[in-house]
Amino acid sequence: MKAFHKFLDHTADIFFVAKAETLPALFEQCALATEETMVEVEKVKPKEKVKIMVESAKIDGLLFDFLDELVFFKDYKQLVFSKFEITIEEKNGKFNLACFAAGEKLDLTRHDPRVDVKAVTRHLFEVEQVDGGWKAQVLLDI
Repeated sequence: MKAFHKFLDHTADIFFVAKAETLPALFEQCALATEETMVEVEKVKPKEKVKIMVESAKIDGLLFDFLDELVFFKDYKQLVFSKFEITIEEKNGKFNLACFAAGEKLDLTRHDPRVDVKAVTRHLFEVEQVDGGWKAQVLLDI
């Protein structure tokens, strides 16, 4: 299965589905979709790297918290990202994510700003194992 994400129609917010063979690839697709909602990712240069660490008892909680961190970096540090190196490990009944996200400060003249993501929501949020890999669906509040 080739990793991908696609946007679906939703009345007021941004709704997307992503699929991939592995959990790290799924999380990368969800991160790219979240960033694409805010800016044109192809125009974001990987100038600066930040490390994002997340821990959760459940996979869906791990993805939710990871995407929430991306929104936090956009709001607090004005950082947007275009590249993600993600590892996920299960240890002592918890899932641990380590991500090196590469990007740069938001540049309104170059990054083609789209909509401002306010938050990741629990509504319709889902992560599940499917034939050939993993699937997630995410609703972003704009």
